[in-house]
Amino acid sequence: MTTTPAASSTDPHANDAAPYGGGDPYADYRDGDYAFTSLVDLADRRFGAGVIAANDEFFAERENLLKRERAVFDPEHFGHKGKIMDGWETRRRRGADGDHPFPTDDEHDWALIRLAVPGVIRGIIVDTAHFRGNYPQQVTVEATAVPGSPSPEELLADDVKWEEIVPRTPVRGHAANGFEVTAERRFTHLRLKQHPDGGIARLRVHGEVVADPAWLDVLGTIDLASVLNGGAVEDASDRFYSSPTQIIQPDLSRKMDDGWENRRRRVKGTNDWVRFRLAAQGEIRAIEIDTAYLKGNSAGWAALYGCDGTPEDESSWFEILPKTKLQPDTPHRFVLPAAVTATHVRLDVFPDGGLARMRVHGSLTEAGRAALGRRFDELGG
Repeated sequence: MTTTPAASSTDPHANDAAPYGGGDPYADYRDGDYAFTSLVDLADRRFGAGVIAANDEFFAERENLLKRERAVFDPEHFGHKGKIMDGWETRRRRGADGDHPFPTDDEHDWALIRLAVPGVIRGIIVDTAHFRGNYPQQVTVEATAVPGSPSPEELLADDVKWEEIVPRTPVRGHAANGFEVTAERRFTHLRLKQHPDGGIARLRVHGEVVADPAWLDVLGTIDLASVLNGGAVEDASDRFYSSPTQIIQPDLSRKMDDGWENRRRRVKGTNDWVRFRLAAQGEIRAIEIDTAYLKGNSAGWAALYGCDGTPEDESSWFEILPKTKLQPDTPHRFVLPAAVTATHVRLDVFPDGGLARMRVHGSLTEAGRAALGRRFDELGG
């Protein structure tokens, strides 16, 4: 596991940010470039994640951790309890008495996070934006896998096994603190600890969905490309304006940048494309392509290709949907004349332009279901 740079463990104030001096509060924000952020956020509130409990949220509510928007700072925003921050902030811990005013080394605050779907975690961002001198000194992240919809009391029971996926580590104030995670297991819940107290603006948990094959069996026809079912972007020609992973999110687009938009292509005879890995081998029966909110910059035409197991071999790709004219700001539905078996699909747009969402409707084959079941069991806890 690697962590964000310049987090000192010797001087407790070395990681402080300068006091806010006016102007753009993000001008001195310490960001980071982490490859794992291209993966889906397993803690995305829009998909069903939630902060289900916390031991303290005196200054700011725990639910703020999973807001999708960047944290906002208003220097004039005060309430009856003090400064109101856009994050999760606990009160200052105190020691046992005046001779021991500081909390003991093992005292900490915690929050329980339910992931939207089970998954393998590849990286975590603990964002302390605007917490300049009131951020935690260190953080720890633990994870567990508990089926169903356990209550906070059930998760905190003695028989629940928690695995430390981010050991106790110093973090920086007003910064994106990134941690790579190497645990090859699927998890359903996290316990975020901050030592001894303080504030965290946002939490992002990037990884790979490991869908429960039994649940997909019950559903029957599913979106084989959806991130909630284990679909993923493997490669793309362009990520200039936004991530192509947004194309396979399960919700509907809400605005223009809530999809995939590429830069303007100037090289004639070329086009933009995205390659997807499906949840598992499946039989595709219908396709949806949505250009919602994309008007003067939507893709002009689109085509869909598939392959069954060998995406690196160009000769293995076959046409699913021929090049088809798209309308701006419009959902398009295509019923295939016969079911198509594939493990991967590639969406080509001509010559460039944006798409909001794509759905690949079908069902798992017996081989796909067996492969998904093996992976689900192998990554179990």
